[in-house]
Order: sequence, then C-alpha cells, then structure tokens
Amino acid sequence: MDGDATVEPPGDHPRFDDGLERLWTPHRMVYVGGQDKPTDDTAGQCPFCRIPSRSDEDGLIVARGEAAYAVLNLYPYNPGHLMVVPYRHVSAYTDLTEAETAEVAGLTQTAMRVVRAVSGPDGFNLGMNQGAVAGAGIAAHLHQHVVPRWTGDANFLPVVAHTKAVPELLADTRAKLAAAWPAAGHDDPTAGTPTGGDA
Repeated sequence: MDGDATVEPPGDHPRFDDGLERLWTPHRMVYVGGQDKPTDDTAGQCPFCRIPSRSDEDGLIVARGEAAYAVLNLYPYNPGHLMVVPYRHVSAYTDLTEAETAEVAGLTQTAMRVVRAVSGPDGFNLGMNQGAVAGAGIAAHLHQHVVPRWTGDANFLPVVAHTKAVPELLADTRAKLAAAWPAAGHDDPTAGTPTGGDA
C-alpha cells in the first residue's frame, strides 16, 4: 500500500450494492457471539433471578414491587427500554398468579407514564416473547418489554442488524427513571392519578 492509497469506506465498497449506508458496531459481536448470553437458565441461576440480589444501581433496577420489578434492558432497542419481571422463576404468562399478573400490569403502566414524563416518546411497543421460537432470549423466566418509540427511530440498524445506537449511558437512564418513579402508595405526578393506596 503506497502513501497515496486511500481506504475505501466499507459502505461504499462494491460488495455492498444494496444502497444502505452502514454504521459498523463490532463491539456487538460479543453479544451476538454469545459471550454474555446465559448458559444456565434454571431457577436461581438465570439473570432475572440473580438481578434482585444486586443493588439497584448495579442491577439497573428502576423499581421494585412485591411480586415483580422493573429493570433496564442491558441490550436496549431504544433508550429507556425497560423490562418488567416477576421475581418468581416462571416461563409462561398463563402460570402467573393473580397477584403477579396485576403487578406486572401495574408496573408496565407506571413504566410507560415515567418514560413519557422523562423522555417524551411518541409511542411504545409492549410485548412478551413466549418461548425461544418466539424470540425469547431468556425463555425460562418471563419478562415484559416496554420499548419507547419515537417517530423516525426505525432505521436499518434495528430492522436489518438488530442493533440500536443508544445515546445515553444505561446508568444515567436508570437514575433518571428511578428518580421519576412514584413511591409505592403515593400519587403519580406524571399521570395525575393515584398509583396505589386508598385514593
């Protein structure tokens, strides 16, 4: 290679003739290759069982309830991507108790209110992937995704590469959401309606 040679950007390489520009994120290969994926998803060993024993900051926990908790996704699709997880190691939504079902639903609603107040998204995707065939990364422990969406946020990264550029450190996002999360039994200022108690 002589001194006058230039390195052609990968997106302009003739091999890539699909018309898309590319943002190269090689650090994602650690996750794609399975380094951080759990190998043991039995009760007590899976990440969702272990997270509650950590501090809120270390575990990225935004709020804790009686039967479930809200935690930031370590590999978010969008900034503020939360998951609502029952403490009990259960895989199927139909296996939740009435109390667990109610709290997962209530924490999901609160998560939406808090993320709206903090980040102002235009909408949300809510969902549970039931089973590995349905896309559950940790199929043995149920978790409800709460993904904030903004107009124009879907580009080739999440659609084609299952990768998202996230502009804020997870610790900073967790701190903002936790600070805005209403205390149990107190009015939720972001919603204008009570979240619990005798109101």
